Amino acid sequence: MATSTTSTRALTSCQTKALDVLQREGNVFLTGAAGTGKSFLLDHYLKGKPTEAFPVVASTGAAAVIVGGRTFHSFFGLGILEGGPEAAILRAMRSGKLVNRLERACCVVIDEVSMLSGTTLRAAETLARRVRGRNIPWGGLRIIAVGDFAQLPPVAPWNEGKDWAFLHPVWQESDFQPALLSTVMRTQDLEFLTILNFVRNGTMNDVVSSYLNQRTAPSSHSTESTRLYPHRAQAEEFNLKRLEAIPRPLQTFPTEYVGKNKFLEAAKKAMPIPETLLLKEGALVMMRKNDLGLRWVNGSLGTVRTIHEDGLEIDLVSGESIEIGKEKFSYLDGDGLEVLAAWNFPVTLAWATTIHKAQGASLDCMIVDLDRLWEPGQAYVALSRVRAGSGLSIERWSPTSIRAEPLVTQFYDRLSDQAQKYVPRPLFAPPASPEKEPRGLTSRERIELTQILVEDHEDLEFIAGACDVTIGTVLNYIEKLLLLGIDLDLSYLTADLPNCDRIRALFASLGLEKLSPVFQELDGAVSYETLRILRCVMMAEKMKTERTVVGEGIKENEWMCCSSDLPF
Repeated sequence: MATSTTSTRALTSCQTKALDVLQREGNVFLTGAAGTGKSFLLDHYLKGKPTEAFPVVASTGAAAVIVGGRTFHSFFGLGILEGGPEAAILRAMRSGKLVNRLERACCVVIDEVSMLSGTTLRAAETLARRVRGRNIPWGGLRIIAVGDFAQLPPVAPWNEGKDWAFLHPVWQESDFQPALLSTVMRTQDLEFLTILNFVRNGTMNDVVSSYLNQRTAPSSHSTESTRLYPHRAQAEEFNLKRLEAIPRPLQTFPTEYVGKNKFLEAAKKAMPIPETLLLKEGALVMMRKNDLGLRWVNGSLGTVRTIHEDGLEIDLVSGESIEIGKEKFSYLDGDGLEVLAAWNFPVTLAWATTIHKAQGASLDCMIVDLDRLWEPGQAYVALSRVRAGSGLSIERWSPTSIRAEPLVTQFYDRLSDQAQKYVPRPLFAPPASPEKEPRGLTSRERIELTQILVEDHEDLEFIAGACDVTIGTVLNYIEKLLLLGIDLDLSYLTADLPNCDRIRALFASLGLEKLSPVFQELDGAVSYETLRILRCVMMAEKMKTERTVVGEGIKENEWMCCSSDLPF
């Protein structure tokens, strides 16, 4: 689902009917071909609704950044289902913050649902059922699933078969009411629409063959159109070659990342902008954000006319000249809070990109390589990026690339029949703001959660947030775990601590029982909190070296901490 801009245009007849479905009770599957306005309609429905009650989540980090939401996995706290679905569910239920947000939400929008496996969707449904304490689908939480199963399929780990969500029992149990969009807004080219529908259904006939052949020709490297390639290496190589060919100075603009380092790598993969933006005057670029003033959309092309330190002047293919500055792209955690922001010009080099990265973009013109595609629906995703057939050029194609998943085709045939039998449900009335206080974690649950997060090498600030306590209390929990003889690897906590060697030497000579002697030796230059962290690390290390029998406890009096010694 691409980002859509606020617009006053009227809804199409199918959008009006779909909006009626969205406004009524029950779970909904909002779907339709590329360019039918799923984003626009959803924005229309969500306008004015609180994000806490109506959170938007996306199946991938890239999709989440585009829709201004958070990832499905972070919202439900499931990670990559480490240890299996049941272990992931039990682990997620230990998070007080996750419990609170699932209790406060009344309707969750899941974008790009086609890329979620049935197993993952079941795990989230089971989690919601247990957290909300109601043995009905999703624990009574309303779900609006958005996407098109004719496009990108779910990623199958370990090369297993595709675990389509709509084939899993959880889909049937969720009883999704279809909201089907059929009118394509991206193009009014009726001939091109006919071809797109054939390709979407995997139909390879003389009409499709003739149309694609008419638009297939060797292309010049000087052609100012975006090329879509199936492989990233092809796109990157082509972009660099075209940039090098421009006889003007190269200018580099590193993306500035501000936020928590633990999210940095995931955020870099999710952002639609590169870590370092390479530009020259004369470079072809693609806009990667929609303009609130409707002058361009995500995917609009233009040529860089002038480069300033804080701005770019761009001549759009549409004929308009614009000036843009650096903008922020936000990466959100499961609670919808910004944990990392990326700042740079909202453009990328546009001579080439991958079919996957172009999803969500609307291109004025493009050159596409449709040879030897390996995924059903991949050719459809590629062709549906362009607004009209007049803007389409094909480098090469093969009939075997025009493929659809038969199970998907059958699913949509059944969905159409179901939509024709539509019986309006009662209007959906969101419950009033929760009067009950969200259930908090018990001390025991917080200690257990601390152990899990420490074993995952989470930082103390993150653990404190997950347990809704202070860092000092987290250290209390760690000390209790050590007293119980739990084997913990705490060495990662020393990464950013100052004067580690000096503090270790003082603890070695003065003992671990009290903090005050070490604090005084350091003339108060190191906080008690830092001393406690390092003492916990040394306690854990000493336990390992002194344990000679599996399961042997530790001498409690050797580790006992004197509470009167602590400054809180």
